[in-house]
Amino acid sequence: MIIRDALKKGTDIIKSAGIETPTLEAGVILCHVLGRDKIYIYTHGDNELQPSQEEKYFELLKKRTSGVPVQHITGTQEFMSLPFRVNEHVLIPRQDTEILVETVMEWVKNQKTQSQDKVKIMDIGTGSGCIAVSLAYYIGNSFITAVDISEMALRTARLNAEANNVADRIIFIHSNLFEDIPSEYFGGLYDVIVSNPPYIPTEDIKHLQKEVRCFDPLVALDGGQDGLEFYRAIINRADDFLKPGGLLALEVGFGQADAVAALMKGKFEDIRKTKDLSGIERVVSGCRETAL
Repeated sequence: MIIRDALKKGTDIIKSAGIETPTLEAGVILCHVLGRDKIYIYTHGDNELQPSQEEKYFELLKKRTSGVPVQHITGTQEFMSLPFRVNEHVLIPRQDTEILVETVMEWVKNQKTQSQDKVKIMDIGTGSGCIAVSLAYYIGNSFITAVDISEMALRTARLNAEANNVADRIIFIHSNLFEDIPSEYFGGLYDVIVSNPPYIPTEDIKHLQKEVRCFDPLVALDGGQDGLEFYRAIINRADDFLKPGGLLALEVGFGQADAVAALMKGKFEDIRKTKDLSGIERVVSGCRETAL
């Protein structure tokens, strides 16, 4: 079978399973099997697949149509134009979360700090490390503390930091939110606290798409009865770690922005809601009040 026919056949198979982006995903899987990029498969459409490649390709297509996310099949996901390793221990990075990273980057850019000054950032619930690694990569004078309750997630995040050459500026801490963070990290040391916490109400999880419900870790999804459990915990403790005037930036789920903004009132000022590319309010941010 030639590449062009394999791509068409794969597209038809994935489409028949009701998956929304069949051509894209068939191409991603074919590139993975061939060890080539998408430019190659479109410019070498008449090249023959080896029998072992063809067998592997259709085996992986079967996995995809059974509900396994394409990112778990390839083991990678691009985020902020950087490669990230993903697995069953971490939430697959979403494009929506790039809005959170860009919000922090824009805020840092607008601060009157010298380029040689350290920008200290804490990432709560780092997961794959996509937020921490991206901020370290794009903010050259940043130093990140990446926190997660899962040791396996932290292992993945470390690998991603090493792969993107920023491991020397990220410290990884095993902790349930702020609970087990050593005392030397207290005292208003951080310019920014950022988090994409679990925000799905517990009862709503059973209604999620199969590839989310069955393959993303539950600990990264379940936001408690109303989906706001982790926002309350983070907002209540953030002032122990943030500098006066420091930024707290949080990704929120659909329809949660007003509730999270309300939780921030009284401790934070200049509270803002930032929309994603679909026009959904995706990030709520505010600065720690300078006089508490």
